[in-house]
Amino acid sequence: MHCPYCRNTDTRVLDSRVAEDGLSIRRRRLCVACQKRFSTLEQMQLVVVKRSGVVEPFSREKVIAGVRKACKGRPVTDTDLARLGQQVEEGLRASGVSEIPAQDVGVSILGPLRKLDSVAYLRFASVYRQFESVDDFALEIERLREAV
Repeated sequence: MHCPYCRNTDTRVLDSRVAEDGLSIRRRRLCVACQKRFSTLEQMQLVVVKRSGVVEPFSREKVIAGVRKACKGRPVTDTDLARLGQQVEEGLRASGVSEIPAQDVGVSILGPLRKLDSVAYLRFASVYRQFESVDDFALEIERLREAV
């Protein structure tokens, strides 16, 4: 950790607290060289491992954009999508794993989307699970009916 004032690497932690969101830690630090105080915010880096092996940072906005396509023409608001994105991210962070396969991100979207809008869920699931026939849709519709 470099001091933002003098760039010295020797700092001392004075206080640590869980931030308001509960997902990060706020630390109050003191630079040993210049004696100035500053705060840092530490957060677990969440990354997605794609099928090709490429690793990229998790993006809540990317989740929302993908779900938005499935929700086109449905009575789903931007607030609903933001809440779904937050639920997905919180669920992934709660798993305690920092490297998440892309497949698991998709699975974590299905549950909240199913509760939000069943038609959007079917659209998303048909692409995500690669439905190949009308029978795949019929089977998934039957599962939805049983869950109600």
